[in-house]
Amino acid sequence: MTDMAAACEIASGVTLLSTIDCFTKRCLGALLLGAGLMTAAPAYADQSVTATDNGAVDCDASKQDLTRISLKDDQFASVSKVTTGVATEDFGIVNEPTRGDIYISVPEGYTRPTISFFGTTQKGFVYKFVCKVSGSEAKQVFVTNADMARPAKPQAGSAAIRPNVPLDQQAVSLVRAMFEQKPLDGFEIRDEPRTPVNVGNLKVQLISEYDGLSMAGKVLRIENTGKEPMVVTDELIASQGAIAVSISNASLQPGQATGAYVVVPAGDL
Repeated sequence: MTDMAAACEIASGVTLLSTIDCFTKRCLGALLLGAGLMTAAPAYADQSVTATDNGAVDCDASKQDLTRISLKDDQFASVSKVTTGVATEDFGIVNEPTRGDIYISVPEGYTRPTISFFGTTQKGFVYKFVCKVSGSEAKQVFVTNADMARPAKPQAGSAAIRPNVPLDQQAVSLVRAMFEQKPLDGFEIRDEPRTPVNVGNLKVQLISEYDGLSMAGKVLRIENTGKEPMVVTDELIASQGAIAVSISNASLQPGQATGAYVVVPAGDL
């Protein structure tokens, strides 16, 4: 392996496509779907709460409409609740995959004064929710993790791209930061999901962007909306001028989604 090819590998086994030496190679990374997150701005009368890992979250849920719970800089990975089998004592909860929010609905005639469940996030936090049930209007709850909200102290070896580092190594660092949903020195992050577009039977949505001086990154969510399995290729999601492309799972079954990370020259976003 040449020094340049070695620069296209990172510790997790992710390989990249670089315009310097590996632009002609297909290098698909073995990443998990890391959908970018939407930082919602709470409207008036919405609930904003701060939580800690393994802590309890008190909130209000709508009795006659939907309740949305959204995490700041994180997403719900799973929710757990007890099912009683009694229609007037059970409530519905859906984990929406694109933005990682959850939606709660309470059936007509629900007899309990509260709903309770556990939520586990993509970043490994666990919260216990206890929400009072009342009102006919839809409600929203925005949860911020207390530890994540504190400014991080600079650490030796923190994520950064130095200008004297070869382009392919810079791309490796950028892909790693996008996958881990972490800030990167010199890059502005915009978590503003765009409207999905259809490319054949693939639905492609831009989730977030990393904008730097020399290069920029795109976090994409890709879903197979067809009835047959599909293989996601670099050419389908990136232009010829892309510096690097990494796809979590290139082989998608019908209805299956994956994440992709594309690095392009600055100004090409």
